[in-house]
Amino acid sequence: MKTRYSPPDQGIWQGRPSEQREYIHENIKLLDLEGDRIPEPPKRVPAIIGYACDEGVRRNQGRPGARSGPAAFRKALGKMPLHDKAAGSLCDAGDIHCEDEDLEATQQAFAASVKLLVKKGYMPLGIGGGHDIAYAHYLGLWKALGGGKRLGILNFDAHFDLRQPTGGAHSGSPFLQIAQLCEESGSSFDYGCIGIRKDANPKELWDRAVSLNVWVLERELMQPHHTKKSLEGLAAFLDPLDAVYLTLDLDGFSSSYAPGVSAASPMGYSPEAVFPYLEMVLNTGKLIGLDIAELSPPLDRDGQTSVLAAALVHKVLHHPGLF
Repeated sequence: MKTRYSPPDQGIWQGRPSEQREYIHENIKLLDLEGDRIPEPPKRVPAIIGYACDEGVRRNQGRPGARSGPAAFRKALGKMPLHDKAAGSLCDAGDIHCEDEDLEATQQAFAASVKLLVKKGYMPLGIGGGHDIAYAHYLGLWKALGGGKRLGILNFDAHFDLRQPTGGAHSGSPFLQIAQLCEESGSSFDYGCIGIRKDANPKELWDRAVSLNVWVLERELMQPHHTKKSLEGLAAFLDPLDAVYLTLDLDGFSSSYAPGVSAASPMGYSPEAVFPYLEMVLNTGKLIGLDIAELSPPLDRDGQTSVLAAALVHKVLHHPGLF
């Protein structure tokens, strides 16, 4: 059987040295998911798990390059400081990779890794890779939770990603696949999407979002004068959920902040526009898994998109009381 797992590599974690171990690269712990014994931490610990795959982007007629996202993310995050209030430890759990165009098997392998991490007491921090990571990540969380738990999805994105998986799964189909999984299993499909743009989604997808009862916050409603009302809408979406899976597609950001994505656009939002909504999710205490999708280093400019991805995770790591 072909292995799709690569264990973590200490050599990729480099940066400025310090006497007090003040940087993330000096504090990272390696977690081999194929090792003889996976330690179970006394409290929840965040664990990076890479999704080195851009087969879904290729199938969706996008620009490839996202398979190298996990490595570029680690290089950017490792140079950042680790403050006193951050997570007590951060683990690197290695990568799931796709080398043979078998996206479906890659998604299953990633789902299995996510399930294992959650069961052992870790919170997965998935790094893509195309947004097809979302189906794989959700599947792993759903299997780990078992029945009786209402697992919702909050997606920061320019796109619904509710396209039909014609010819197989791809980066534009993950949330329709999740909807189909929920229907087949009798589970509730709770999907919210922040940052959606009319210029990035055809009417067919808007109609599908309506039929699936997707909670939508359009990009225009992320403007500061709408924030209070928009946050009220998000709170109502989050309230009935038992657990939340958070996914951030970097192509939702303006290309002035995130040029290194398959579908870059100047019409996206700014990082500051995301922060109030991100804070609300983190404050619920319901976050069970998070990922960053569509990081494509070959399309980046001065590593800027990698730094944005790392900074978003850095903010999560330093959220009080999360870990």
